[in-house]
Amino acid sequence: MDTGIVAALIAPGSRAAPGYGRLTPRDRVVDVACVLIASLFGLVAVGDNDPAPRIGPLPHWLDLTLCIAGALSLLVRRRWPIGLAVLMILASTLVPSVGAAGGLALFNVAVHRRPAVSLSLGAVAMASCMLQFWLYPLADVPNAYWIAVTLTALACLALVAWGIVVRTRRQLMASLTDRAVRAEAEQQLRVEQGQRLERERIAREMHDALGHRLSLLSIHAGALEFRPDMPTDELSRAAGVIRSSARDCVDDLREIVGVLRSQHTADGPRRGIAELDALLDESRAAGMRIELETGVELSEVPDTIGRHAYRIVQEGLTNARKHAPHQTVRVLLRGAPGTGLSVEVSNPLEQGVAAPGSRVGLIGLAERASLAGGRFEHGATADGEFRLAAWLPWVAYDDGRE
Repeated sequence: MDTGIVAALIAPGSRAAPGYGRLTPRDRVVDVACVLIASLFGLVAVGDNDPAPRIGPLPHWLDLTLCIAGALSLLVRRRWPIGLAVLMILASTLVPSVGAAGGLALFNVAVHRRPAVSLSLGAVAMASCMLQFWLYPLADVPNAYWIAVTLTALACLALVAWGIVVRTRRQLMASLTDRAVRAEAEQQLRVEQGQRLERERIAREMHDALGHRLSLLSIHAGALEFRPDMPTDELSRAAGVIRSSARDCVDDLREIVGVLRSQHTADGPRRGIAELDALLDESRAAGMRIELETGVELSEVPDTIGRHAYRIVQEGLTNARKHAPHQTVRVLLRGAPGTGLSVEVSNPLEQGVAAPGSRVGLIGLAERASLAGGRFEHGATADGEFRLAAWLPWVAYDDGRE
């Protein structure tokens, strides 16, 4: 069976019900029950004219018609709850057989309207029953009038209190449901944001790790293409660089894929600033001219910021190799614990080239520096150079360890 139909039989106006916003099967069952209850209790009072009413007895057919009409009017209680309750309460003053319909209409108001409204109508119903029992005297029993008035007033009060309890419970359930829906939506949003950040991190790592290697492959492959007659030793050296770069690309890619498969949060290939010399030698072997200035002992740089610094230098060399292949690249590192680590890569611009093209790598470096709590800037300077600079925080510890 459809779970929506089951929910509709349990909860009024269930969101799981088919056609939410219209009457559900449960609502229809309640409608039929209200009409039957009002009819049965009303028929008991039809034709009861002993002792004789002060306003004279109603014709039996009219009393029966009004009783049935009052019961059927409960079918519109959701559309006009207050108006129907007022009409039924006032009508029950002159026609006791619609009193049951008036009580159910009062209960409906207590369920769907504020307690102040339902309590006010409850007071009107109590006043109505006092007038009704005066117009329709009871049997000659001591204090029968006050006993009947008291019992009817307590019944009205009980209906109002019960309706308020039902209303409060529905509001509580609706609030809890809405809170659960919002919490689920927020959790889903956090998961989606986490997945997006993870995709961006992986894309950044792949760009940083593979872009440098592939640019080296491109340079040496281009040399082989345009210098097929180069000496054997140079040809062997170029082929060796191509083989070494291809192997490193495969290793980096394997490590990144391993991160994806294992679902842990490693940063991909974990090369740090301690491998800076190997990176520079590799670039020099490709024909680049590089000047290195360091004002810091590389072995003392913490691993976390060391990996960020390595990636920044690597991206700077890759950009210089692609956009200014004939210019000298200057790499500068300086800093200390407590003051931070500054990394700068600069090179003169080639004629007609203003800056790197797609800037995907530069965007990744800016994100990397920001996530590390640092700063990153890049651009052409007034001296005709392209400068890439970053500052990374380097925390100083009291015991001297990083």
